[in-house]
Amino acid sequence: MLLKVFPDKSSLSRAAAEQAANGIRRALALQGHARIVAATAASQIEFLDALTKAAGIDWCKVEAFHLDEYIGLPVTHPGSFRKMLLEQLIQKTGIVNYHLLDGDAPDPAAVARRVGKELASAPVDIAFLGIGENGHIAFNDPPADFEVEDPYIVVNLDEACRQQQVGEAWFANISQVPKQALSMSVQQVLKAKEILAVVPDQRKAHAIKVCFAGEVSSMAPASILRTHLNATVYLDKNSASMLSSDLREVGEHELSSPVSTGTQPKRETGC
Repeated sequence: MLLKVFPDKSSLSRAAAEQAANGIRRALALQGHARIVAATAASQIEFLDALTKAAGIDWCKVEAFHLDEYIGLPVTHPGSFRKMLLEQLIQKTGIVNYHLLDGDAPDPAAVARRVGKELASAPVDIAFLGIGENGHIAFNDPPADFEVEDPYIVVNLDEACRQQQVGEAWFANISQVPKQALSMSVQQVLKAKEILAVVPDQRKAHAIKVCFAGEVSSMAPASILRTHLNATVYLDKNSASMLSSDLREVGEHELSSPVSTGTQPKRETGC
């Protein structure tokens, strides 16, 4: 796994978008279509904006999935990840083949099965992730399930995760934040051929330290990315500030995969 550290959020976002665009172009050139997964949150806005402006991508040949959605939240709510995905990516690019997780449907588990079947029907070429303040990927809060094979699962959100959403101003207070969500599973995330995580800002520094300066553990969900053969984590100087002096320097750093704790995760990459 590679850590790439940049001076600021803007340069991070531009560089990540360039790698993401190259990944999509490569898939289009090799197979005539591309399948992507996109994260949507405050940390992703600049990255997605830069990606949507990339040249040389036939977005009509791109199929898009997203990582997660709150259960019970309508698409009209400012915190809805469907709303963000539509506004920040789909409407800007004209993607016509996309799959939304209808979190306010009467049967969320049925939604997970339906969209999961579509997702699992073919490999994902590139997945764009964020990392939460508690170290989560998608909505897999600690202790994350590293073994479940279902593409999407229903999860309970912990207090730290829910408080982050208040801090990002999507909700007025924690009582308004749903307690459950639909989330892509860890195993499904790892099946992407390429993973690109965009993680700026000081508030993510502790999570970055826990996930990438310690062991692979379900208590630090994003640490599992260290087992993937083609994962890149983009940091700025703020999010990298709690790493060791060599890793927080601007530049590229390669991380090996240490011994994991707890249940040994499977390491499928979909390649």
